[in-house]
Amino acid sequence: MRVERLGGGGTPAAVLRALARVSTNRGVPLPAALIGDWFGSRAVIAPSVTTGPVTPGAAFDITPWATRDATDDADATAPVVGGGWIGFRSYPDLPTSGRTPALPESAGGWTDSVLRLDADNCWWYESLTNTSCPEHWVTAVTAPDADRAPWHVEWTPPDRAAHRAGVRQCLDAIAEGEVYQACVCGQFTGAFDGDPLHFFADAADATQPARAAFVHGEWGAVASLSPELFLARHGNQVTSSPIKGTLSIDADPNELRASVKDVAENVMIVDLVRNDLGHLAVPGTVTVTDLLGVHPAPGVWHLVSTVTATVPPETGTPALFDASFPPASVTGCPKHRARQLLSMWEPNPRGVYCGTVGFASPLAGTELNVAIRTVEFDSRGNATLGVGGGITIDSDPDAEWQECLDKASSILALRSAPRH
Repeated sequence: MRVERLGGGGTPAAVLRALARVSTNRGVPLPAALIGDWFGSRAVIAPSVTTGPVTPGAAFDITPWATRDATDDADATAPVVGGGWIGFRSYPDLPTSGRTPALPESAGGWTDSVLRLDADNCWWYESLTNTSCPEHWVTAVTAPDADRAPWHVEWTPPDRAAHRAGVRQCLDAIAEGEVYQACVCGQFTGAFDGDPLHFFADAADATQPARAAFVHGEWGAVASLSPELFLARHGNQVTSSPIKGTLSIDADPNELRASVKDVAENVMIVDLVRNDLGHLAVPGTVTVTDLLGVHPAPGVWHLVSTVTATVPPETGTPALFDASFPPASVTGCPKHRARQLLSMWEPNPRGVYCGTVGFASPLAGTELNVAIRTVEFDSRGNATLGVGGGITIDSDPDAEWQECLDKASSILALRSAPRH
């Protein structure tokens, strides 16, 4: 493999735009990107990657490398990502209404090389091969030169009556003892004009989400502005940081920890994550390392907890998905029954929303977000934005609707940037 220090350069969004221009001019596939807190870095960008639909079981399923021997002209800072598979896996359950999602169930592609911005704002070229960084990529990093392209989206809100009906059905199911909690979701729909990559670049700049990701192909595009970690696996250590509990960013964050409903919601999901990981973990290694932390996210405050576990070395990615997917925070307790009921309560398929977007590297491991605050673009100019929230016995339908609006607010407020 090869590692080269490129030094200072543009912001992740500026570099992404510049690489997209290079790809368009050279007639090669567009870049894909992770921006925020990924692999101990501020950004990981695949400069050009061909993506396509794959079977769900093949998504993120790679073989780790046992050694890491680099040919480089500078000392690389850990972790070296090098390359790997970038893509998404959709929420697996379909509604009983019979409606189907616009995008594939899973899609992504392999890249031999990445451009990584480390925590000290230094850019690196990393390749699983011994190929040097092409000069046009160096220029895109060190002197990015690409205008912001205009885009426009006209959003239509979810059906409030349908959301209220779902919440009331959930409250009835809780009262009857079928579930303790479930995440009832709706969907903004939009007519989009422009380039999804530029939407994502502008959105990542404006909202600064922790787990943003962009993947594009002939099938469409996914612009995920997620704040939530579904799973990170480094060696035999697995980490999940479920989010449950939300308050508008304008409110006092102390109110979140004082909310009986929000605290109960978070603790129940932490228990569910512990149970999911416990199916695979070495006995005695499942640990809650952080409980009920209050953290800001675009437009809201969230309660965030972290669960870690050690898994046997032979545990593969398919086994991790079998045990823990879809993410606990977007389903309910008990998980199986909640998923069954949600398929009846929600008329529209969730699609990529509530699934996962991320990257699997044979060197650095696997990191996956929970695909919330995620916009999906099909090839016909349609956009969707899923929203939802956890329902407990203390939930009020009107407050749950407002929570959905609060979560979507940072994306709905986005406007196309003018050209320079």
